[in-house]
Amino acid sequence: MTELNVGAAAGESTPVDWDAAVRRAAMLAPPGPSGTPADLRALVEVLRRSAAEAPAHIAEITGLHEAAAQAEEVPVFVVDRPRWSEANATMFASLIGDLMPVPSMPAGARLAGEEMGVILAILSTKVLGQYDPFAQRLLLVAPNVRKVERELELDVMDFRLWVCLHEQTHAVQFAAAPWLADHLRERMRSLISTMAQAGSSTLEQAFRSAVDQVTSLVRSAEATDDADNPVRGAGGGPLIESFLTEDQRDDLAGIVAVMSLLEGHADVVMDAVDPARLPSVRHIRKAFDRRRDTPTGLDHILRRVLGMDAKLAQYRDGAAFVRAVVDQVGHDGLAAVWSGPEQLPTAGEIADPASWVQRVHG
Repeated sequence: MTELNVGAAAGESTPVDWDAAVRRAAMLAPPGPSGTPADLRALVEVLRRSAAEAPAHIAEITGLHEAAAQAEEVPVFVVDRPRWSEANATMFASLIGDLMPVPSMPAGARLAGEEMGVILAILSTKVLGQYDPFAQRLLLVAPNVRKVERELELDVMDFRLWVCLHEQTHAVQFAAAPWLADHLRERMRSLISTMAQAGSSTLEQAFRSAVDQVTSLVRSAEATDDADNPVRGAGGGPLIESFLTEDQRDDLAGIVAVMSLLEGHADVVMDAVDPARLPSVRHIRKAFDRRRDTPTGLDHILRRVLGMDAKLAQYRDGAAFVRAVVDQVGHDGLAAVWSGPEQLPTAGEIADPASWVQRVHG
């Protein structure tokens, strides 16, 4: 696999020592399920083959044939947890690294990197796959795929294709809307920039609060084996919103609406594949939803602190929007969302799909 360069050197002139983040994440993340070399080679081979197969199914469902053909050319990296963390450190550094305030305390960049590494290590155990629209590459996290398919006793061939259908749908979306990556980048950078302009303390407080809660929760979990320990009552949703102004919350709501569309559309597509090709698709969905809807112990709180519950809501809200639009105007009518930023649904339209159909299609 090609090296994924972090590209941000350590030092006090940088807000985060990204190299320290990558090292810390690699140290903390458990390796995941074990297997023989032959098993691991087979896992990698099947994931790569499934990623290559997925765009054709997506084209058949959505009608986005040209975009699907482009998605077939997207580089696919089957990675372990440390490499996923490295790739995301690279993405964060290039996306918003220059907007984050330089810490005022001595060795602040190193400390921020160590703390970012803790969060990356936790997230690296949760993600099955990820399409990075800014680097235009697909990451499939092999140990996490293997862990879930074992825990849920799924048909491994079906599940690996199912995961690839979701992630390759994202590649198709961004190919169908070549303006979308820059649009999202600008909106994200604008939000972070306004937070920074309001004072470096806003970003630092949000980041510090998340890290402090994660650290506290991990220590509490280490102190007891009781899955129902009192730590389960802590937390309370994505912390960043408590540090935003009303205008910033509106900006965030607009970004969340776009992400809800993308995630919901991918969820709908992955479930719409022909059962003749993916016989256990309904069983996989049922088992997968049951698993992610019933978190326990530390996982329950980490999801809330890190905003992962909000991401699950994006899947549900976005999928409901997509299904409602497809019921009214078909996949061809839904495809209008990829024609330009003005056709993207607002937060209100995600909750009221008929209003988007009325605005766009009359």
